[in-house]
Amino acid sequence: MLLALLPQPSRAAEGVEIRRYLVESTEDGYRLSATYGFELSREMEDALQYGKTLYFYTEIEFTRPRWYWFDEKAITARQTISLSYNVLTRQYNVAISGNVHQSFSTLEDALFLIRRPNRWLVAPRGALKVGENYNVKLSMGLDPNYVPKPLKVNALNNNEWRLASDKKSFQYRAE
Repeated sequence: MLLALLPQPSRAAEGVEIRRYLVESTEDGYRLSATYGFELSREMEDALQYGKTLYFYTEIEFTRPRWYWFDEKAITARQTISLSYNVLTRQYNVAISGNVHQSFSTLEDALFLIRRPNRWLVAPRGALKVGENYNVKLSMGLDPNYVPKPLKVNALNNNEWRLASDKKSFQYRAE
């Protein structure tokens, strides 16, 4: 009975797990298909309910190893996804790099789009040398640059606001 009266610890944002990743060559260029696993902390959900927008980033970098000099950075790309809640319409809104905008009735549906984004065009055709091997680094998380100013001090000192993946490294042979 006394345990029910004690304050319960809030659910922590433990990080982003990069579950699946694939770079594929298409007619348009090189596309990233990825799946992420993460949960929002209670503080993040509360911030959404009070009208604050959360921004997530995905970064990818292709480097080509060279024996005679530093590795060549072939591609560096960044995508930003915003998540907001409209109190009047009771809809969660997701905008991907300002272009694609979708509304959802539940937070879980909105997070589904962020966790499993559409195939992202990271570079145009011809940006990579065909047949060459590239080292690829991929990361995803909550963008600390866009945390609202009133929450920034708390976000910098609180683990509840740290949501990021470790950089996932893998090899890709350009096609």
